[in-house]
Amino acid sequence: MWSRLVRVVAIVFLTIPTTVALAATYQFPIEGSQIVGRIQYHVVKKGESLAGIAKQYDVGFLSLMAANKGVDPFLPKPGYVLTIPTRIILPNVPREGVVINLAELRLYYFEPDKQIVHIFPVGIGRIGRDTPEMETTISQKRANPTWTPPESIRKEYLAKGVTLPKIVPSGPDNPLGDYALRLAYGVGDYLIHGTNKNFGIGLRVSSGCIRMEPKDIKWLFDHSVVGEKVTIIDEPVKMTLEPDRSVFVEAHEPLTRSDGSKKILRIPQELRWWLDEFHISDDKVKAVILAQNGVPVEVANPELSQKL
Repeated sequence: MWSRLVRVVAIVFLTIPTTVALAATYQFPIEGSQIVGRIQYHVVKKGESLAGIAKQYDVGFLSLMAANKGVDPFLPKPGYVLTIPTRIILPNVPREGVVINLAELRLYYFEPDKQIVHIFPVGIGRIGRDTPEMETTISQKRANPTWTPPESIRKEYLAKGVTLPKIVPSGPDNPLGDYALRLAYGVGDYLIHGTNKNFGIGLRVSSGCIRMEPKDIKWLFDHSVVGEKVTIIDEPVKMTLEPDRSVFVEAHEPLTRSDGSKKILRIPQELRWWLDEFHISDDKVKAVILAQNGVPVEVANPELSQKL
């Protein structure tokens, strides 16, 4: 089923104009807050697809699907109002360098000196080629990179009747696109790179690398430096206790790993302690985690807290 979805999405993306919006840029939230952005809405026009709308707003295809469950991704009903998931709880990690949350299929680039965060949709490793969690750095920057396919990938292609050369030169046939950032993790097999395809962003389609829109990787290439910190996490449930005492939870569908397992989604311990302290039911939190719609949902508010 998953492979069929990817094939159909690829066909849809190939029909989409390539002019798209730039990724979201936000000032850091006020002290004690973890939320940036705002929810946007889009009225579907005749002939539009979720793939095209995702490109228009520079959000991931699966993220848009999760925020609009039940909507036909290929033939959404004209006039339907879609929720665009552009309100986000920042991951619970230091705000520096590149942070990739696999569960969200999002890349964050933090500029602490400017108090700014840039957020991009990304493609990640498919099942069987999982992108690993890691703490590492950018070890190399390459414009117009060549691609040296690992022997395992050459064997995969050969089984499909395709013979890959040992080195693919830069150019329109290179799947790395125009820019690549090599990570110091392991023997350097993992890259953050562009693509020569018009699909795959916000999906699990790569061989383990992080794939970005051509315009997004160019921006990241221009702004990042060798030695910059890169943190890759898999955090399907995020929460924040805001300064006004409101509590938000954002839940994403956990990734299926190579062994078929998924992370079990639980109420974060910090939130569990807070709910217990104020004798608040966890029913709403459980509902948000079950829905996995990928947008922050308020599960407690100041008015409720003041009544306790």
